[in-house]
Amino acid sequence: MSQPSPEKIMQVGFGFWSSKVLLSAVELGIFTELARSPGDVESVRTRVGLHPRAARDFLDTLVALGFLQREDGVYRNTSDTDLFLDRNKPSYIGGILEMANVRLYATWGALTQALRTGKPQSGMKEGATVAEMLHADPEGSVIFLRAMSAVSRGANMAIARQFPWSKYRSVVDLGTAQGDLVVQITTAHPHLTAIGFDFPPVRPVFERYVAEHGVADRARFVEGDFFADPIPSADVIIMGHILHGVGLDDKQTLVRKAYDALPEGGALIVYEALIDDERRTNAFGLLMSLNMLVETREGFDYTGADCTSWLRAAGFRETRVEHLVGPDSMVVGIK
Repeated sequence: MSQPSPEKIMQVGFGFWSSKVLLSAVELGIFTELARSPGDVESVRTRVGLHPRAARDFLDTLVALGFLQREDGVYRNTSDTDLFLDRNKPSYIGGILEMANVRLYATWGALTQALRTGKPQSGMKEGATVAEMLHADPEGSVIFLRAMSAVSRGANMAIARQFPWSKYRSVVDLGTAQGDLVVQITTAHPHLTAIGFDFPPVRPVFERYVAEHGVADRARFVEGDFFADPIPSADVIIMGHILHGVGLDDKQTLVRKAYDALPEGGALIVYEALIDDERRTNAFGLLMSLNMLVETREGFDYTGADCTSWLRAAGFRETRVEHLVGPDSMVVGIK
């Protein structure tokens, strides 16, 4: 047996130090600037607006954490940060980090209060709905929608690759955000037409995104609310990172509405960072459920077995769970 050590305790306990260094680097545009041109301390400091006292320690911390390289005093991105954290590249995933910085970082500071009260610590605690928050903060909503694309892109690409799309002709993506899943699927499968379904303020963001990716002729936006409006009918309905944001009754209601909107033989795809059935190994899924605690009034994440039981209760005759990428998996139900 290994000897007891405080190393992991201290690493996790002070993990917010490393996290905030990365989040601030994204906010300052460090990786975008270095993608344009590597530079020494003085060059980088001037370009991104760092104080002389802060610059060297900050940049060298990013080196020590593995996010930058330094050779002969010149700083440059690593291959990972150059690909994923340069805002000018289509592979940019920093949207989710931008949201973590401006919203989640402060909200998670109130986790203890949420654990004691069971109440959200975000804007939801004042009773605001997601639609109202999108209306009230257009700039923040763009960050939020970009974040949804960033956190979902790997799973979106896996769904486009793994699901047997040749059997189907149409798809509806509920809570489509920018429409990245629609883009991935229609790009990979030119025979498909797609609908992105979301709140009205999302329309211009969606339409711009699908146009930029050349699929606007096969992808259209439909305004609506999951609960107040009918779900558009299609051969396949997708709920990505939707069910975890609502309580059990609403989860089951949405599954039933999807069942009613599908034709015989149609498919429902539900994907999330599904918690493993033993609730032991997918730490990200469990942390995401705590994020729903601090962010929403009733939301929680769930296991594949949980979701399968809801689909079966709604009437789906076949169900299966498939791993996608990283912590994400999908539950597929066939009507």
